[in-house]
Amino acid sequence: MPTTTPLIPLSMPVPSGEQLKAARLAAGLNQAQAAELMGYSLQTGSRGGVQSRTWQALESPTDDRNMQGPVFAMFLLLTGQHPTLQLVTREPQAPDAAKNPDAA
Repeated sequence: MPTTTPLIPLSMPVPSGEQLKAARLAAGLNQAQAAELMGYSLQTGSRGGVQSRTWQALESPTDDRNMQGPVFAMFLLLTGQHPTLQLVTREPQAPDAAKNPDAA
């Protein structure tokens, strides 16, 4: 019988635009860098720079759109800001262990 990893309950509240902006600034990212990190599309701005209209809308206090809670949790993990969890590099498995995890 294969073993399963227990699920970790994760609080994933929807952030306000102000909370999202604060997290981005704490990570030292501009809007375009944050958008690129999370896979949002980038556009060329009117002054030639790169921008993300989607990210701008997510941070805007006047826009009804909000980032989904799980996406915000991933942003916090990727930027090292999650309050209880952190990403760590997984050790490579031996080729045989990858094929048959129960053999270990």
